[in-house]
Amino acid sequence: MSENSRILIIDDEKNYVLVLEAMLTDAGYSVTALNDPEMALAFLDDSEVDVVITDMKMPKLTGKEVLQSIKKSWPHIPVLIMTAFGSIESAVELMRYGAFDYITKPFANDELLLAVHNAAELSKAHQQYRLLQENLEDRYSTHQIIGKSKAIRDTLAIVDRVSQSRSTVLITGESGTGKELVARAIHFSSPRKEEPFVTVNCMAFNVSVLESELFGHEKGSFTGAVAMRRGRFEQADHGTLFLDEIGELTLDLQVKLLRVLQERTFERVGGTEPVNVDIRVVAATNCDLAKLVEEGKFREDLFYRLNVVQIPLAPLRERREDIPLLVAHFAEKISTENGINGKSFSQEAQNYLTGYEWPGNIRQLQNVIERCIVMVPHDVIGVDDLPPEIRDEESQFKSAVDLLPVELNLADTLDRMEAALIRRALVRADFVQAHAAELLGISRSLMQYKLKKYNISGH
Repeated sequence: MSENSRILIIDDEKNYVLVLEAMLTDAGYSVTALNDPEMALAFLDDSEVDVVITDMKMPKLTGKEVLQSIKKSWPHIPVLIMTAFGSIESAVELMRYGAFDYITKPFANDELLLAVHNAAELSKAHQQYRLLQENLEDRYSTHQIIGKSKAIRDTLAIVDRVSQSRSTVLITGESGTGKELVARAIHFSSPRKEEPFVTVNCMAFNVSVLESELFGHEKGSFTGAVAMRRGRFEQADHGTLFLDEIGELTLDLQVKLLRVLQERTFERVGGTEPVNVDIRVVAATNCDLAKLVEEGKFREDLFYRLNVVQIPLAPLRERREDIPLLVAHFAEKISTENGINGKSFSQEAQNYLTGYEWPGNIRQLQNVIERCIVMVPHDVIGVDDLPPEIRDEESQFKSAVDLLPVELNLADTLDRMEAALIRRALVRADFVQAHAAELLGISRSLMQYKLKKYNISGH
């Protein structure tokens, strides 16, 4: 039996409702019974339901009309029709309209329970199929982590090794560096790849909602909890749960998360029965969790439980050799998605893109490429078509300075800035040293001295 499947009964005959509700509750189902079909359809708008059992003859709407409404708005929900006026012709007609089964009153208990069980199993299969379908495109793009830099090669090597285990993974890095993409790569390279990949952004929900979102809730556990609801942990059972912005969890939720990681069990909000899950947790953060531990804002035991395998993602400015590849990838992808003939960036425009600091990392780069592809009318996108912050030298310099920490060693910082300027000049000069020296306003001999000083490859 599909434990805890949610059944909605729609019947205006109170005696049948009482019998059905008691029988299905005893069988382990979560049951909601309503005698108004219009109210039942409104209930479906706001609640998760796995199976609907509806009477055929009711005031306001017939069972056939309820069936048609459900199949139009919630085609994945199996509907069982009950009637005291059964005939082969009406059964065939209802099946043609999408009814899962047709039950004549008075019914045999075993017959009804078997029909509900089969419907609940079908509903569960539909849910798993939908989750897999939602991830289908991501499955085939998940290994398209674009880049040839050492940082990317190191990341992919860790992904390959860790994906075959069930170890918890902590992905760290600035916003926009592709943490979710790496999490998906881990999942779809793992033995769990046919199971759900479920994501939760811990920053996207307020504290009162996040607990229910993660762990689910029981019917009546709080105002508005009109039905039992599965949380993300249950949705990810046998698959992978990706917890983004994990540093935003409150200390209370950290305790519950720690228990799930240790025991693979929890209770829904308002519940007392343990729910067991088999999941792999991948967490991500742009915070320094070790610092949060020192400040008492993050539990040390949870930090060590999450930090079994850490994958640090380098910011885009530290792997500039990947930028031309990313530009080409996003340009092709965005052009195809928007039905636009292939557009390209001039070499000078690419040099500017490569030299920019990208405080928003890959996400910012993708947004800039999309803006150019969609808004620029000609096929070759030049420097003048780039956003002001990319082509403006002062803005580029300010962008770099804003990324520096408040407390720093001036001499070391100036050396680092000089090295960064030389690297950028080389990129913009297509690695022609004489041209790069000219861009910087220095002699070629001084340029060669600086290359040696900072151990910069001149080609």
